[in-house]
Amino acid sequence: MKKVYLSDAGPKVSPAIYGFWRWEKEDKKMDEIVHFCLDKGINTFDHSDRYGEYTAEKTFGELLAKKSIQRSDIVLFSKCGVNIPSPARPDIRVAHVNTSAAHITASVENSLRNLQTDYLDVFLLDQLDPLSDIETTALALEKLKSSGKVKNIGVSNFSVYQHQLLVSFLNIPVVSNHIDLNLLNTSALDNGIVDYIKQKYMRPLAVSPLAGGRIEHGTDEQALKLRKKLNEMATKYDSNIESVAVAWLIKLGALPLIGTLEEKRIQNIVDAFAIDMDHQDWYELYNTTKPTASVLD
Repeated sequence: MKKVYLSDAGPKVSPAIYGFWRWEKEDKKMDEIVHFCLDKGINTFDHSDRYGEYTAEKTFGELLAKKSIQRSDIVLFSKCGVNIPSPARPDIRVAHVNTSAAHITASVENSLRNLQTDYLDVFLLDQLDPLSDIETTALALEKLKSSGKVKNIGVSNFSVYQHQLLVSFLNIPVVSNHIDLNLLNTSALDNGIVDYIKQKYMRPLAVSPLAGGRIEHGTDEQALKLRKKLNEMATKYDSNIESVAVAWLIKLGALPLIGTLEEKRIQNIVDAFAIDMDHQDWYELYNTTKPTASVLD
């Protein structure tokens, strides 16, 4: 897969990115999945301190330590902010967000240790804590970048206003915003978040591009209606419904952030890049998920 720039100020990444948010604790399949991704040209991996019940980074670091993968050949994202109660973190009593300077700094240091690397290519804030002091949060991010421990700064699940708020305190660019976006959830496209991301010369990162399997297996009315249309499109493009659904995102300029543990579904996403979706087909799929007959009504 030909590498693309994440933004005008960001690094080059594979046009599909693999994330570990659905991994279970200390999953032993990581070696297999990571090498499958690399074989398909996916060299960009998205972590968080909390994924895999706070163990996914450590498992990935052990994989890196085997030296079967060169650190320079991959792009690593990690993030912090959302804190979920877990046996691994008895100090967390309730789910909450913490983007304080102290928490950010400690999280980056811990991620570097667990991943067994000296730097993160992109470090993101996962949501924004309304209790954190934005000025000190921004200063902590700038210090991490100037130290070389973090090469670039990003955000995840930020509204337009939250994005604008953080940027107003930063003297360094935000290079990425991860958003929930797929044919069964187009809210980020409808409420202006995608437009704002593009205004900032960034590529939207579409989390859950296959709606967590709902596009293929959902039994609700919306999913059934969409799947019928996708089957028609799959026949037209000599493909499958998941590839067509991801091709819809690619046509929009988004980068799919893969979360599945199934190699077949990873392959479906890779195959989507071979589909040159017709302009009107894009709108036909978009309109299929809308309560009105047409997005232009």
